[in-house]
Amino acid sequence: MTQFLTIFTVLDLVAVTILMAVWVSITRLIEHPPKWRPSTSVLMAAYRREWMRQMIFRDPRILDAQMAGILRQGTAFFASASMISIGGGFALIGNTDVLQGLAKDLTLDGDPVVVWEAKLILMLGFATNAFLKFVWAHRLFGYFAVILASVPVSHDDPRSLARAKTAGEISVAAARSYNRGLRSVYFGIAAAAWLVGAPALIIATVFTMSVIMRREFASHSRTVLLNTTDGVDHTTL
Repeated sequence: MTQFLTIFTVLDLVAVTILMAVWVSITRLIEHPPKWRPSTSVLMAAYRREWMRQMIFRDPRILDAQMAGILRQGTAFFASASMISIGGGFALIGNTDVLQGLAKDLTLDGDPVVVWEAKLILMLGFATNAFLKFVWAHRLFGYFAVILASVPVSHDDPRSLARAKTAGEISVAAARSYNRGLRSVYFGIAAAAWLVGAPALIIATVFTMSVIMRREFASHSRTVLLNTTDGVDHTTL
């Protein structure tokens, strides 16, 4: 542990701490925002629930089946991409010659290989978390599709609304996991800045945070979604 601390500077530890703190905090804020300032994710969750309520009265439900398939395809794509990045990262860690060449290209300091391995492991950690989130989202969207298919065709059936609500909640849970995976990708890319140095990592973290915050709380798409006259409940995720 003492040797580890001598290899990395205090600024390195501060930069990594900031990265992890921002990653955890921004997820909490997006999923549990103030009621007077709902995030885009919360707004979309409301529309997912409304989708299921409207689906009861739609016949045939070809559109709903197609949408369920599209949602699964998106998660499958990102899960595959995450797996490829994990494999590439491990391959790079296993090749010390490439790491040393990368070190010479990015910095004038003669840092030992273990430093570059640690930086790549941080990126791999985010990639692995993203993969797990996307896989779980893919499975949840599969549950969602099955429950969707089990909703009785007749909207007068007393089981219709209950099953539609269940499908809506599973869809919201799947989207939550999917969004967490995307944020892991964003911050994993930001973690790559650590290869240049701790100051670059701090700058990349702040930039990534600002991009995500703008998209969730100040984007044009959010303004369009936030239409309080349409009867959709936007208050809960």
